[in-house]
Amino acid sequence: PGSSPCRSVIMGAKAVGVELNKKLLNLQAGEHLTPEFLKINPQHTIPTLVDNGFALWESRAILVYLAEKYGKTDSLYPKCPKKRALINQRLYFDMGTLYQSFANYYYPQLFAKAPADPEAFKKIEAAFEFLNTFLEGQTYVAGDSLTVADIAILATVSSFEVAKFDISKYANVNKWYENAKKVTPGWDENWAGCLE
Repeated sequence: PGSSPCRSVIMGAKAVGVELNKKLLNLQAGEHLTPEFLKINPQHTIPTLVDNGFALWESRAILVYLAEKYGKTDSLYPKCPKKRALINQRLYFDMGTLYQSFANYYYPQLFAKAPADPEAFKKIEAAFEFLNTFLEGQTYVAGDSLTVADIAILATVSSFEVAKFDISKYANVNKWYENAKKVTPGWDENWAGCLE
């Protein structure tokens, strides 16, 4: 529940009407390193989805898979190559820039009791500046309706909120965030996971 990538998959599944059979892994106890789990996912990361014997990991890939396989329409991941390209760019931005800035700044403090690194904090601010620019005049992060990119970034931004990062300094992000919380299926479960 504390993992924004896991929470994004929960929201994505809700958005396409898929009921997940969730398994809670205790990473501190090494449950993701058991032989059984390594057979499913040799990279031993979470989330990992198993769909009728098909195993997939990396939350953004899972979001795309769920939208393509189970979406009643293509609204979450449209078939148009240009729309998909924009969504993909935002997903990669989340993975490599926004979420990565969260991990680089907060994880050492949480898991290694390291002091806050001001240089890593600057990377967070830069990531939010980029996101703020992407959202100029936009209601959604990639197009004119909710997509898997909004779901992934919503999970990440909510982690920043619970970590007490001041989102309100970024007007476009703040406006998008307030709307995304209202229109994204599974928001309540996402927020409960944040608080946990």
